[in-house]
Amino acid sequence: MKVISVNVGLPREVVWKGKTVSTGIFKEPVSKRVMVRPLNLDGDGQADLTVHGGADKAIYVYPFEHYDYWRGELPDTELQLGSFGENFTTTGLREEEINIGDRYRIGTVELMVTQPRLPCYKLGIRFGRADMVKRFLASRRTGFYFRVLQEGEVGAGDTLELISRDDGNITVADITLLYTREKNNPELLHQATQLEALPESWRNYFQEQSRRQDME
Repeated sequence: MKVISVNVGLPREVVWKGKTVSTGIFKEPVSKRVMVRPLNLDGDGQADLTVHGGADKAIYVYPFEHYDYWRGELPDTELQLGSFGENFTTTGLREEEINIGDRYRIGTVELMVTQPRLPCYKLGIRFGRADMVKRFLASRRTGFYFRVLQEGEVGAGDTLELISRDDGNITVADITLLYTREKNNPELLHQATQLEALPESWRNYFQEQSRRQDME
């Protein structure tokens, strides 16, 4: 498991559908080592903090393994590392293989997996495609977020060490499936509501889904 690229970018203004929009979706690889802070990386930023950023979304990770899929889906699009707005492009960390709550170490940095990514319309801005959000979520190649437990420096080539597996045994892919396709799975819904590492907003959402099922 390795970080093959560290990518950062500050918000910029772009024109989308005739309107000026501020977005931090554009990330570029950096060659130097970067300091990891509790809310983001040095040199990185988010435009709309009501839906982006925060402790539970401090670092966005996207598996390099997915790039081949998107090259097939988007043959006319140049995909450089960081194209999906990720801070870390990694190898060996697939959504179906990591649990919400798993903890990792990179040098002195300690991180915890919190949630999959739910894309907003700004992903469409990045690719110049209004259908990109729908295609991204349907692919289930969402990537995921880390919470920072211990800050420190990271750089391309650093190895990720698994410190501990979460006992809940609910993967990032499970949460995405539950949100998109498995809404009538009462057992998984209940498990998700009990998952302490999952952010409160997600647990509240699943609790509401569970209550609706009980009323049917």
